[in-house]
Amino acid sequence: MITFKAVTESSIDALMSIESACHSHPWTVKTMQSCLAGRYFNLAAFDDERMVGFYIGEKAGPDFTLMDICVAPDCQGQGIAKQLLAEFIAYSKQHNAENLFLEVRETNVRAIKLYELAGFSEMSVRKNYYPSDDPNKNGFEDAILMGMTLLFA
Repeated sequence: MITFKAVTESSIDALMSIESACHSHPWTVKTMQSCLAGRYFNLAAFDDERMVGFYIGEKAGPDFTLMDICVAPDCQGQGIAKQLLAEFIAYSKQHNAENLFLEVRETNVRAIKLYELAGFSEMSVRKNYYPSDDPNKNGFEDAILMGMTLLFA
């Protein structure tokens, strides 16, 4: 059974293990540490004692941004990302967020579908936003900016 709890700096190794396994250009330890306090919030998914996924969110006034979401590769396809995204949306609603935002690599079709099913829609494209090892991308790939309105002012 999957359970959820917020994480602290003591969980950096587990966070970084998942982050590194999921991304071709993972966050650094320093970046991850800086996103565990202040205007940031997080939640991790656990299968018994093992962390299997997490998200990092950021509050910026009435707008909340999903900064990072990862599920360990051997646990993908089990609905954990869907649960984490639902938890991010629920937290945002509970804390009176007006809008939710995220960026996703244009090639991450599975994530785009997940976000669309949750109610996010494409707002714009950020050209050459993400570093890429794809030789056809000239070192960068576009990001799709997606958003969802929760409350009207």
